[in-house]
Amino acid sequence: MKLSQRLNQLNTYFSEAVARIFGPSDDSYPTIGVQPFSGDLPSKSAHSHR
Repeated sequence: MKLSQRLNQLNTYFSEAVARIFGPSDDSYPTIGVQPFSGDLPSKSAHSHR
């Protein structure tokens, strides 16, 4: 009986892993789109070494 319980637990473990790998994605990232650049552009002197 103990062996059958252990095999059942092992089967459940692998079944859940396979379902998680091959199941639909559960990513819940917000769709934010393209974000505008709001930083400072480098000065012309920063590129003078090229």
